[in-house]
Amino acid sequence: MKLKTMLVLGSLTLVALGLTLTNAQSTTQNQTIAQIVATNPNFSTLLAAVQAAGLVETLSGPGPFTVFAPTNEAFAKIPKADLDKLLADKAALTKVLTYHVVAGRVPSSQVVNLKEAKTVEGQNITIQVKDGKVVLNGNSTVTAVDIQASNGIIHVIDTVLLPK
Repeated sequence: MKLKTMLVLGSLTLVALGLTLTNAQSTTQNQTIAQIVATNPNFSTLLAAVQAAGLVETLSGPGPFTVFAPTNEAFAKIPKADLDKLLADKAALTKVLTYHVVAGRVPSSQVVNLKEAKTVEGQNITIQVKDGKVVLNGNSTVTAVDIQASNGIIHVIDTVLLPK
């Protein structure tokens, strides 16, 4: 009798764990890019920038978009005075942020086959695969890929991309 009870409890635990993992994996698929950025503490600087540029509504829209999203650490590579100046200049900030966005859904399986991608800002970013890693503009490494959103895809990068 104890064995049967333990098997039933073990099965229920595995089912519950499976449902939890499935729900966690699909959570971001039900959120917009803006919502994912807003709820991830690693993107708090990006969130502040998106808000300052007035782009929250755009990144909440239907898209689809592919966003190369810099982390807080990526923004920290920019000297504080320069970052403060950028955050205060809406036009320049919008140009930098839209340089991180490509129209359409571009999963990592497609990114690795591209040499460049045209951004919403209008300029191209260069794409190379070096030592098994995707590098943008020769200095920004993609550190996480294919974060699915309801209106696109996020790829995380370690350096802010700056348009020419």
